[in-house]
Amino acid sequence: MVARRFGREKRMAMILDSTAALIVEQGTADLSLEAIGEKAGVSKTLMYRYFGSLIVLLKALLDREYRHLRTKQLEAAESAGTYEDLVRKVTRAYLLYIEERGLIIDRLQAYPNIAKAQNPTHYNREPSVEYFAEVTAELFDIPRDVAVAATEISFGLPAAAGEFLVRSGMDRQMIEDITVSMILGSVNGLRGDMFGRHLKVKSPSYVLGASATKKDAGQ
Repeated sequence: MVARRFGREKRMAMILDSTAALIVEQGTADLSLEAIGEKAGVSKTLMYRYFGSLIVLLKALLDREYRHLRTKQLEAAESAGTYEDLVRKVTRAYLLYIEERGLIIDRLQAYPNIAKAQNPTHYNREPSVEYFAEVTAELFDIPRDVAVAATEISFGLPAAAGEFLVRSGMDRQMIEDITVSMILGSVNGLRGDMFGRHLKVKSPSYVLGASATKKDAGQ
């Protein structure tokens, strides 16, 4: 039987696919270039030629997964018509990714020497935060620095929802609805809270004095 020959790009994609499959199946604890090569049908020599080390390979996989996810979320955002639609579609894109790919990104980020070596701007996180913050500040009349902080924090909700989706087995649509409600509720609550904090109050002496004056005038 003649072994199939693949080009470099195709073979590297096969290696990344095999790495992702192993991570979904068993996590990252026992990963090695040898085990990944065996699953991908690639020799140890080629594994080292293509990636050099396990760390380099895992960084390449994390980069691919993030780019894939951000592309899906950007496509979802482009088709949104309202703020609720924007939040829902971006959240849905994330949950669909988790449903399809599992917790690959989370597991890679937890691997030593991976996440801290990555630049978040490679995955369009900063532009995403800027966009959401700009829209939130404008629509809800929230100071921009507050909108940036709220956006950064709210980005953690879909991630938590994805982990819960995998762990609980709850219906994805239900988790989507809950997540969207929590994000919208937090933004609306923040708007009311920020507005309420800056309302000017009248002193007790002024209010009680005015009340007494009205009472005297009515006598």
